[in-house]
Amino acid sequence: MKKRLIKSADKKVFGVAGGVAEYFDIEPNLVRVGFVVLGVCSLLVAVVAYLGLAVVMPSHSIATEDSDPAAEL
Repeated sequence: MKKRLIKSADKKVFGVAGGVAEYFDIEPNLVRVGFVVLGVCSLLVAVVAYLGLAVVMPSHSIATEDSDPAAEL
């Protein structure tokens, strides 16, 4: 099965960090802390990237409906 970068159903804000963590198979809290640290150190570039991903990434419910072959029957 092909991996897709989608928002996580287990979310704190928008589900972006959880989705990135699921894609790379790592702990979601590490990604969340990474976004915060990078945001503070890079003058909010990570915050803009996070918000951009929140707009671009499909949500969990939409992505599962699209990829479910049984839904077409």
